[in-house]
Amino acid sequence: MKLQIEDSELVRDYISGNESALEVLINRHNQRITSFIYSKVLDRDITEDIFQDTFIKVIKTLKKGKYSEEGKFLPWVMRISHNLIIDHFRRNKRMPMFEGSDEFNIFSVIGDDKLNAEKQLIKNQIDTDLRQLVEELPDDQKEVLLMRIYKDMSFKEISENTGVSINTALGRMRYALINLRKIIDKNNIVLTN
Repeated sequence: MKLQIEDSELVRDYISGNESALEVLINRHNQRITSFIYSKVLDRDITEDIFQDTFIKVIKTLKKGKYSEEGKFLPWVMRISHNLIIDHFRRNKRMPMFEGSDEFNIFSVIGDDKLNAEKQLIKNQIDTDLRQLVEELPDDQKEVLLMRIYKDMSFKEISENTGVSINTALGRMRYALINLRKIIDKNNIVLTN
């Protein structure tokens, strides 16, 4: 049985000049970080950009020797990606320009499409509850569901990645949804606000 090298050891190896140690770290945490980013931005291209920016920042910090290892590599990387997601939304929330006139009414163009604090808390709780429910699924169903919902993969892509037929992938997705409904009903869980 092959033992898994700790993140902290891989970080030390990378800082010491072993470039392949970073590749192991990226591959190890790729799915979790990508899923996290995608769950916030809901766009595959933006997710990929933020993922790459995250690791560019990780590399720069490690090369400058500014990273202090406390056994918390993944939470540190997740915090970096979270900050980059916030930066992305700040950059892309520009106010539209309007020509003024005597009949101009500022209230006709002001809209608050952001979630208020209460709705955001509820949404976060629903997301957390749903992720816990997904963890209760059998591994083959969970894998297909995560690829389809969080990675936005087609059933053809899922089929190629898992080595099963498209029909099998479709069946696993169907059973995953049926089982989620059963778990929700059995535990009287409410996932709406």
